[in-house]
Amino acid sequence: MGVLDLRKMPDPYQKLEIIHEKVGALCDLHHPDDLAIESPFYGKNAQVIFKLGRAQGSAMIAAISRNIPVYEYAPRKAKMAICGNGAASKEQVAMIVQKTLGINIEAKYLDATDALALAMCHYYQLTSPLASSQAATSWEKFIQANPDRVK
Repeated sequence: MGVLDLRKMPDPYQKLEIIHEKVGALCDLHHPDDLAIESPFYGKNAQVIFKLGRAQGSAMIAAISRNIPVYEYAPRKAKMAICGNGAASKEQVAMIVQKTLGINIEAKYLDATDALALAMCHYYQLTSPLASSQAATSWEKFIQANPDRVK
């Protein structure tokens, strides 16, 4: 786990190149099955979302170019998966992530706990019986799939 701090770098295109290189290097080192990333969300400043989208795109291309599928999760979905509350604070998410994984994370690395929460959310999504293709999506389908359970 780590944090890539590019705030002091003035050139935005060089930042994108570094993100691409670092994510690519992590993919080459760890050979992940998937890349889970936070989907963009609208904030108060539209420029921020544009910059975030570019950074996310750079990370996505690093994975896609290595045939690693990309999955996006809304911040609220990740918070719901980890804390049971889509409006949980960063501190609440960090506490649950630390307790679940049995690790200690410095308060200055709350962004890293967001990334871990996204990874955990993706894992929960993959392993949930409710998220499988076998899961019933309506009462009609449930009754058809389980006639012995209906009285």
